[in-house]
Amino acid sequence: MPELTAFLAGLLISIVTSPVGVSGAVFLLPVQLSVLHVPNPAVTPTNLLYNVVAGPGALLRYRRNGQLTGPLARLLIAGTVPGVIAGAVLRVFAIPGPNVFRLVAAAVLLPLGLWLCARAVSAGIPDRPPLSRRSVLGLSVATGAVGGIYGIGGGSILGPLLAGRGTPMSQIAPAALACTFVTSITGAATYGVLSLGTAGDIAPHWTVGLSSGLGGLAGGYLGARLQPYLPERALRLLLGAIATALAVVYLIQGLR
Repeated sequence: MPELTAFLAGLLISIVTSPVGVSGAVFLLPVQLSVLHVPNPAVTPTNLLYNVVAGPGALLRYRRNGQLTGPLARLLIAGTVPGVIAGAVLRVFAIPGPNVFRLVAAAVLLPLGLWLCARAVSAGIPDRPPLSRRSVLGLSVATGAVGGIYGIGGGSILGPLLAGRGTPMSQIAPAALACTFVTSITGAATYGVLSLGTAGDIAPHWTVGLSSGLGGLAGGYLGARLQPYLPERALRLLLGAIATALAVVYLIQGLR
């Protein structure tokens, strides 16, 4: 059953990714394309729908842990919301082909994966000084646009960037997930409006999005609950390896 497959994929992915502030939509993409056969470009708004449904699970747990506080989440949201709207418009009108879409996905995943791996294996090297508020805001706008194109909300890219500049993971994870949740609502609504006047499958695949989102809701809560007990270095290395491998696959497919 495709609904059960989507649920299990969302559950397993979010258990692994939510402790480091990643929603899991990055890794849900190949399941949509290769297993569930969601039409392109409907995969992007479906990823955003997944984020909307799955997000509250981890956020609820982080709130109970007392981690969902501070100004970082508000700063990330202020930049990524306008960025994700711009990205959604670009995705519909400027990047419609599947090959180009794979290249864009590879361009997002490859640096993200390499960064995660580098920080994991170089844990003894001191982090650089934390970024200024203006720099974080500028990066938020840029990553929001990429997130709108790729359907990952933006927070998944900002997390490893902030971690490498000295921000503790205890602050990054809840802030990045809150950012992803809010921008995904904005992005999904933007795609819904654009679908009213645009031909093609740009509306979410509701069955897949809701089923995987419910899995992510449960998995995100479990992952956030397990965060204090999981080795951060091993998780970052695992996520980096997966992201890098997916980027290579999409790069090969896109260049054929």
